[in-house]
Amino acid sequence: MNFTPLISVAELAGHPGNPNWIICDCRHDLVDTEAGRRAYRESHIPGAKFVHLDEDLSAPKTGRNGRHPLPAPEQFARRLGELGVGNAKQVVAYDASGGYYAARLWWMLRWLGHDAVAVLDGGWNAWTKAGLPSIAAVPSYKAAWFVRGAALVRAVTVEDVARDPGTPQRRLLDARSPDRYRGENETLDPVAGHIPGAGNRFFKLNLDAAGGFKPPAALRQDFEAILGAVPPSEVVHYCGSGVTACHNLLAMEIAGLSGSRLYPGSWSEWVADRSRPVAIGSA
Repeated sequence: MNFTPLISVAELAGHPGNPNWIICDCRHDLVDTEAGRRAYRESHIPGAKFVHLDEDLSAPKTGRNGRHPLPAPEQFARRLGELGVGNAKQVVAYDASGGYYAARLWWMLRWLGHDAVAVLDGGWNAWTKAGLPSIAAVPSYKAAWFVRGAALVRAVTVEDVARDPGTPQRRLLDARSPDRYRGENETLDPVAGHIPGAGNRFFKLNLDAAGGFKPPAALRQDFEAILGAVPPSEVVHYCGSGVTACHNLLAMEIAGLSGSRLYPGSWSEWVADRSRPVAIGSA
């Protein structure tokens, strides 16, 4: 089993056809939600199963629970079993976006107590750049039995955030781009701005020029500069809908800063109730 949060293309390529490894293609586009499925049908890593952000990694939207609400744990456990993910399987997730859709699956598996999950560093782009094989054929697989375990990560509710959005002892981090954080160029949600008291850590800053994650020491330095004396256990991550925030959670895990939490509803849930306060600008 590989209990590290990242795996290289060379290591994954060394396990061709391994029945104990489940590869999940998480490619997606927030604007064109069928783009990932089309790309998967054209070509994917051999043996990979397609996992859709909206259909597999999210619950139905109610208009008040955000754009990508978490499914009930029992429902997600059933879906994992349908995809052939058993408790003894090593899961590897990849996408073509620097890992932020794959990171959502990584976090959710840990949410259900499954530690044997890793994100492919560099994803689909690194795999193809290395000249490794790809296929169009959709694999057949048997369903498995997935039993939910004790959560390895923690989530907070909108009530938790509203009660204590940010203090010197607690840090709320927004993973969106700086312009969206400041309330500029908002195209996905009906209200622009950020949760009062939140700082900003754009998730793409976790990546190097090649699209892989920065080294652990560099990530640790980055986050410690933002957090100061705030311990990881008192850090809550959010974004637009609880997806790219998982990228920051993964980056902190890589950096050895474990224990921070996710606000899954994120900005899209926060602004569904127009009575909640909104901050504009860089502070």
